[in-house]
Amino acid sequence: MPNYSIVVNLTERRLYLKDGNQVVASYPVGIGKLATQTPSGQFTIINKQPNPGGPFGAFWMGLSKPHYGIHGTNDPSSIGQLVSHGCIRMYNKDVLELQEKVSIGTPVTIQS
Repeated sequence: MPNYSIVVNLTERRLYLKDGNQVVASYPVGIGKLATQTPSGQFTIINKQPNPGGPFGAFWMGLSKPHYGIHGTNDPSSIGQLVSHGCIRMYNKDVLELQEKVSIGTPVTIQS
C-alpha cells in the first residue's frame, strides 16, 4: 500500500508526488501571483470533485486551508506562471492522473 504525500515547490513551480521518501511523479504547476501568493505550510486534501466548472478544469482537490486547492485549468498556457489567486494549477491530464493516486487525508506540503 503506497504512502503518498504531495510536495509543492513554489520556487521550481513543480508538484511532486512522493511514496514515502521516493518521488514517483513530478508535474509543472501554476501558482499564486504576487498579490495573492500560494500559502506555504502543511495541509491535507479534504475533498475531491470532478468537473467543478469555471476555471478549475477537469478536477478539484480542496486543501485544509479554506478556499485553496489543487485543480486543473481551462487555460493551459498559465502552467508554470504566477497567475492564480493562490491555488495550485495543473494541466487537466496531470490533475486527473494525480487524483487517481491520492485520497482525502493525503498530506500536502507547500514550500518555497
